[in-house]
Amino acid sequence: MAYRLSGPRSYSTSTMTERFDCYYCRDNLHGKKYVMKDEKHVCTKCFDKLCANTCVECRRPIGADAKELNHKNRHWHEECFRCAKCYKPLANEPFGARDDGKIMCGTCGSREDGNRCQACYKVVMPGTQNVEYKNKVWHEECFTCFECKQPIRSQSFLNKGDDIFCGPCHEKKFAKKCFHCKQPITTGGISYQDQPWHSECFVCHTCRKGLAGTRFTSHEEHVYCVDCYKTSVAKQCNGCKNPITGFGHGTNVVNYEGHSWHEYCFNCKKCSLSLANKRFVINGEDIYCPDCAKKL
Repeated sequence: MAYRLSGPRSYSTSTMTERFDCYYCRDNLHGKKYVMKDEKHVCTKCFDKLCANTCVECRRPIGADAKELNHKNRHWHEECFRCAKCYKPLANEPFGARDDGKIMCGTCGSREDGNRCQACYKVVMPGTQNVEYKNKVWHEECFTCFECKQPIRSQSFLNKGDDIFCGPCHEKKFAKKCFHCKQPITTGGISYQDQPWHSECFVCHTCRKGLAGTRFTSHEEHVYCVDCYKTSVAKQCNGCKNPITGFGHGTNVVNYEGHSWHEYCFNCKKCSLSLANKRFVINGEDIYCPDCAKKL
């Protein structure tokens, strides 16, 4: 807290014109200077010796003819009332009184008691550009990115533990990389087979249509939309002649000597008995159960 004294004071002295004695030495004060102290008349000699306050700074009495300053029951000669740091006279200046009893001017008090920068540990002077974050303070030029060391100033920033990063450096160092283009994923994105992708990178291998939020399938490390998979990749059922996609009705497939069937299409040509996991007979491109094969 800063204080300002109204100015130095001195005790009033007068000259007696009638017989009057000093309270202490009984010396006649007629025609002499004296001091009123606690309603008692005291000669200047006794005042200096018995009544004067002691200067906090120089430890000498503050005589009747000296200008005296006081603050919280402590007393100084006017010339002794100076900043403990820079020795600037403070008789007519604002000052601060520290807990250890030292008197300081505003500038030195700020340096001594002010917040210290978390980077350079120097005092952050009041009125200077600074950054406050999580109850800590930095000079503006000291609040820098941990990675590129550039002042962040008005940029947005992110933290990782106790370290501060500008947006681009945080993105470069910590953001997930797209499995396809290897660039950082800053917003959104999707995950497939425990790998992150940009939404715009997760597209059909054939037609390049975006697959986010749609049905798709994969084949040999590539992803396909349903239509492209049916026409370009999927095997054709030897029974119904439609693509075997795994979509829709049933997903099981029967493979035999280079041919494939939907499980629900692998039936006897004559009696339509399902032959999945059963004995069967091939006749050309048709399949038969053993009983129907005997009747051919």
